Amino acid sequence: MKDPRVDKLADLLVNYSLGVQPRQRVMIQGDFGGEPLMSAVMSKCLQVGAYPFFVPYGPQHFENIFRYAAPDMFADLLEPYKDIVKTFDARLFIYGELNTKLASQFSPDIVSKYYAQAGEISNIMLDRSAKGEMNWVVSLFPTYAYAQEANMTLTDYEDFVYSACMPDMDDPVGYWKKVEARQDKAIEWLKGKKSVHVTAPGTDLTLSIEGRPFINCACQQNVPDGEIFTSPIENSANGYVHFTYPTLYQGFEVDDVRLEFKDGKAVKATAGKNEDYLQMKLDTDEGARYLGEFAIGTNEGIDRFTGKILFDEKIGGSFHIALGKSYAESKGKNKSAIHWDMICDLRNGGEITIDGELFYKDGTFVIDF
Repeated sequence: MKDPRVDKLADLLVNYSLGVQPRQRVMIQGDFGGEPLMSAVMSKCLQVGAYPFFVPYGPQHFENIFRYAAPDMFADLLEPYKDIVKTFDARLFIYGELNTKLASQFSPDIVSKYYAQAGEISNIMLDRSAKGEMNWVVSLFPTYAYAQEANMTLTDYEDFVYSACMPDMDDPVGYWKKVEARQDKAIEWLKGKKSVHVTAPGTDLTLSIEGRPFINCACQQNVPDGEIFTSPIENSANGYVHFTYPTLYQGFEVDDVRLEFKDGKAVKATAGKNEDYLQMKLDTDEGARYLGEFAIGTNEGIDRFTGKILFDEKIGGSFHIALGKSYAESKGKNKSAIHWDMICDLRNGGEITIDGELFYKDGTFVIDF
């Protein structure tokens, strides 16, 4: 029997996150395991009078590419997707992997070259989005692979996913509008502020946010959501960070990551697992060792690490930074082929001070908004 929550989530994605309108062209893209949600999204688009184009990745799609395609073929293989992103009105991507570690079986160099080409398509989408020419959203359909990564049964993981995406099942849109209003108050307080200082066990980091606006994330582009973010001044980060959780990037898990920054640049990086991969990605290009994002997670329904960054970066009581590409809407100037989020939990002795004033302590805002 079909889970009614699938239809509810599809409705949220189409009618709230994307705001699909009649006659708009919508690209529905994602992993084969997410087909039930992609089909529901397609149905909602047709009911609105839009024109969906359904592009699911088969179970062996990426395996075939990494095993048989030469790197000089990647750009041509991705050209049809680039054409769509250049011309369509909206794009929806559904994660639905059946094997989260598939890419790790192949050469990191091959995988990185493929995703560098795919990243150019994402950059086109982000640039068009910043200009108001295209809407986009990313979400997830619960699969056995994700449940296994999260150390949950599929039933428990399904409950976790839908509760994080739609904490109020009766009125999910109303809920996210309230989140947006609450986060607006924090962002208003942050206007005009200049310096950030984050401390936690193994972490002591300073950076500048002068002239950089914070962006309110409340289910317009990520579902689930719950964060506020900005792009730090590119040469401002100084100090060190020990990231609490492992990070999975392009199919490779890197654990126990420690970064040291000087004048914005990550001058030292270590990891307990896959350090060679970490170093390789940091050497991707000139911007890969600089920060593109600083963010605070606010989703209290996401209270544990699950191994999926779409959820983990929203953990209530955490902050994350991203190495690489920054976002135009937060006036970032850093350019890179990567955007790698890494998370630090602040719920046990962490603090954020803004211009010398305590703003966040033990995972909770302490300023009266």
